[in-house]
Amino acid sequence: MRQKLWMLPLSLLGAFVGSPSLASEIAVEESDINQKYQNFNPDILQVSEVIQHSTDAILLMQPSELQVVKSEKLAQAEVPLEDDADISLEAIGEQDSLPQSTPTYIIEKEEIQKQGATSVADVLKRMPGFAINDVGHGADIHTGTYYRGHSINQSVFLINGRPINNDVNTYHGATDLNSIPVEAIERIEVSSGASTALYGSSAFGGVINIITKQGSSTPKFNATVEFGSLNLNNQQTSFSSGGKNFRYNLSFERFFIDNRYKVPQGAANRDASGNLFNADTATSTYFGNFAVDLNPKNTLSFDVKKLSSRRGLIYFGFPLQRDRLDHDGLNIGLSWRSQLAKDSNLTTTLGYNQDYFNTYGPTVFQGNTFYRTGTLDTQNLTARVDHEWRLTNNNRLRWGLDLKNTNLDGITNSTSPNRIALNEEENRSVLNTALFAVNTWDLSDTFQVDLGLRQSFDSQFGNYLNPSVGLRYAMSPNLAVRGSWAGGQRNPGLDQLYLYDTVHGWLSNPDLKPETGSSWTAGLDVKFSQDLTGQFTYFGSSLDNRLGIIQGQWQNIGLVDTNGLEAALRWRFTRNWSTFVNYTYTDAQIKTGTERGLQLGLIPYSNLQAGIGYQQNGWQANLYATYNSGARRALFNNPNDKNTDFAPSYVNFDLSGRIPLSKGLGLTFYLENLLGEQYERVNRIYSPGFTFRVGLSSSI
Repeated sequence: MRQKLWMLPLSLLGAFVGSPSLASEIAVEESDINQKYQNFNPDILQVSEVIQHSTDAILLMQPSELQVVKSEKLAQAEVPLEDDADISLEAIGEQDSLPQSTPTYIIEKEEIQKQGATSVADVLKRMPGFAINDVGHGADIHTGTYYRGHSINQSVFLINGRPINNDVNTYHGATDLNSIPVEAIERIEVSSGASTALYGSSAFGGVINIITKQGSSTPKFNATVEFGSLNLNNQQTSFSSGGKNFRYNLSFERFFIDNRYKVPQGAANRDASGNLFNADTATSTYFGNFAVDLNPKNTLSFDVKKLSSRRGLIYFGFPLQRDRLDHDGLNIGLSWRSQLAKDSNLTTTLGYNQDYFNTYGPTVFQGNTFYRTGTLDTQNLTARVDHEWRLTNNNRLRWGLDLKNTNLDGITNSTSPNRIALNEEENRSVLNTALFAVNTWDLSDTFQVDLGLRQSFDSQFGNYLNPSVGLRYAMSPNLAVRGSWAGGQRNPGLDQLYLYDTVHGWLSNPDLKPETGSSWTAGLDVKFSQDLTGQFTYFGSSLDNRLGIIQGQWQNIGLVDTNGLEAALRWRFTRNWSTFVNYTYTDAQIKTGTERGLQLGLIPYSNLQAGIGYQQNGWQANLYATYNSGARRALFNNPNDKNTDFAPSYVNFDLSGRIPLSKGLGLTFYLENLLGEQYERVNRIYSPGFTFRVGLSSSI
């Protein structure tokens, strides 16, 4: 059994309630540690806690507090357990330093592997707050990824702290959560509140930071091969190595599935034979990460990701949809981390992100078939200077500068007589500069306050200021209350402003206004017992000038108010058994316009994710349960549907497992939809019923 060992200062063993008094309740005795782990470096602190990772909700510790060695970096060591389980201390990328006024949900690579996830979207779907429709069998990009009722463009996605949002509207492709090999991911962090000030005013939902592996001092090779239903074919490989002062990780992933299966009458994109049509997906992704320690206080890292994706689209569905989407992506990042002083760290980052989307297919006009193509080539250049400074023992300041230049080359071309006049080419760019600062005060051992500001200067929409505030109070060693508020603004994409969408037949609108508003949270962190913890969060937002399509043109459709609840529970009831429950209720109500009073389309009111897992000596078994209350059918509907209709609710069970064949080699299996029910996932798109994946995984 592989676990991660985090060595924490004594005062932090109770940090999730903000009180050092809890340390005495959960710390491992120093004498036991010294007896069992004699092979540790003497510089390593002598108090530790073994953490079994799961789909968990935990509060993110400050990097300065997560000290394992005096150089503030994790060291690698092999530590034997009494039951001969395999435990290793992995070198990981730095965790973000965020105030604790909002929950930070973290999922580690061990849990990602157990879930059998094949994409970032596959990982996020089991986390609190998420409603992800565009992942899994028959998924389509148009059905969306939502966090706390907000679209993928209303949250900020990062890779190693760099933005990867391309600002293209979701109907063209948006941010592709399939673009990073799962094998390359160390962990994923989801946060909100002060994160808006740090990473972008458009983060009404939150900030999702994907941290990748940086390699190891000793060679490691991992490989997975899977085959399954619907001609699924998936291969993942990674190799990491390094030396005393450098390390690297190389990863590759290839995925294919034809998604051709029987669907009921009335399903989207059902062909004459009764099968789902044009839903195949093929992706290939390459990733590399290289890091060099220039000296004990300076580290230079470089990473690059290349994506090639080819897929069919099924979003219209009525009549039969034949459009194809090609997506090629390139992301490059260079980061320099420097320790200026004991309590002062500076990170300078440069980034380049390109997303090339090409959607094409036939269109019928007056009984004749014509062809249309829509091409969007977005290129982002980013730069960031981020300074973390502990001014005093109870005051931390994080401040810096963000630069982002976005360039769009767009081409629309149609041979249909009714669209030829709208054929065009556009080249547009926009520069956004922002100053940010978040100051965190520990007013006492139990009371923390944070204040944030983000001042943006945009070449398209002028200057605007977005503040944030948060607090956290530990009422007792086992109970803490918290709350946050943040203002935000999301500007329309360049394609929405200037480029005719010949694929969907939608007009651009240069008079669009930014989406503006605020978001807030309030919650409790509870330690019910030694092995049972929970986080309960009320979240809300009010977003004005929300963007949407009205009569074939992009418009500001008005006000949307969102209110919801999140509950995240984890219980480890024995050494080898653990369970989690994540529940989200989202009421995203349209307040103005013709759909006033309706829930936003494609977002269910209730979503429950739960799991129970067993793990010992290489054996694994994990049972996952999903409940979805059903979402409103809202776009490209069957002509017989109303815009007030909801898809039926459904319950689903999945089972994953691993059987060890030898040291480092195991047989894996994933049985999805154990009940075999062909439920409507979203908007007349149906699941195939029971499916399976079987494979081999190797770790050397």
